[in-house]
Amino acid sequence: MHSLPLFVKLAGRPVVLIGEGEAADAKRRLLERAGAHVVGEDADAALAIVALEDEAAAAAAAGRLRARGLLVNAVDRPGLSDFTLPAIVDRDPVIIAIATGGASAGLAKALRQRIEALLPNDLGRLAGRLAAARDAIRQRWPEAATRRRAIDAGLASGGPIDPLRDGAANALDTWLAGEGGAAPAQLVTLRLRSADPDDLSLREARWLAAADHIYHRPDVPSALLVRARADAVRIPCDAAPAILPPGLSLDLDWEVR
Repeated sequence: MHSLPLFVKLAGRPVVLIGEGEAADAKRRLLERAGAHVVGEDADAALAIVALEDEAAAAAAAGRLRARGLLVNAVDRPGLSDFTLPAIVDRDPVIIAIATGGASAGLAKALRQRIEALLPNDLGRLAGRLAAARDAIRQRWPEAATRRRAIDAGLASGGPIDPLRDGAANALDTWLAGEGGAAPAQLVTLRLRSADPDDLSLREARWLAAADHIYHRPDVPSALLVRARADAVRIPCDAAPAILPPGLSLDLDWEVR
């Protein structure tokens, strides 16, 4: 991973912007959408964007700002930048950012357009309703693991509040009042063919992303295990236990040793 993605709250905070023309205007609009206060080079700030066409002038400006301790983005110059600005899919409060580390703004734009077409316009309203229902969800499913399974099932593909389905926000009350959450124990065995995570099939990647517990041989590479959900319990062992905890468990083994 070439960069750590961060979402920075800029409302009311100063951000330096240097430059004129289309590139600078586009960055100004983006900053203003985020509520930032756009200021000149000499103002106090933590972030700066340099939108200068001349290479030498851009390098000099980035150097001056960085010497003052600011993090700098030089438009279209990843070698001069401490951070990059991603292509953004905005379904407030849901924000999806696509970055290529400066390799290709066109690729990031193409991916954004594809994702835009997939996401319903009321996705943000679903997020807002889930936030407002947080206490009700906790009362409905008091135990944390059961609550997580209920939410996972509700948001799953084809689920009652599937975020890629139109009208999911309107279905939240029905989902909350319905049955669910006590998912039975389920074991799926995956026989891995390679230590390269790119060799995982789409189905295998989905199982890893959904599992609650992962029983794996001790020699299964960490590069594969990191494809699992961050809060999934990982248990190195020679075999999955006979009695399983509730939810989805994976047993990871090798096809060839």
